[in-house]
Amino acid sequence: MNEKKKVQRFEDLLTWQKARLLTAEIYRLTNQGEFARDWGLKDQLRRAAVSVMSNISEGFERNRPREFYHFLGIAKGSCGEVRCQLYVALDAQYLSQTAFDDVRAQAEEVSRLIGGLRVSVERQIEN
Repeated sequence: MNEKKKVQRFEDLLTWQKARLLTAEIYRLTNQGEFARDWGLKDQLRRAAVSVMSNISEGFERNRPREFYHFLGIAKGSCGEVRCQLYVALDAQYLSQTAFDDVRAQAEEVSRLIGGLRVSVERQIEN
């Protein structure tokens, strides 16, 4: 769904939808092989991914542009954390280069979408 249309629920946000897909992929990847047994990294990566989509939804539900903007900043930071931890997983050989490249690209897309949404919300605040 195009976010320029009137959004009624956080589930309507393309940004949240893409964050949900990223989270699902993180869960899928962390359930495999050695990755599944590295409880610390697995848990941290999952929590960071869940934080992305959770902060988008929490900020939206507060129904105040300034708070939404703030929570989008937290979501963007968590998205950076996801990408950082993916490098740890790659270096630990928990992920193939192809799997890493694919999920990193997903995380980068989510980060760009959050950034664009933040700009849009910032304009609402200024007007």
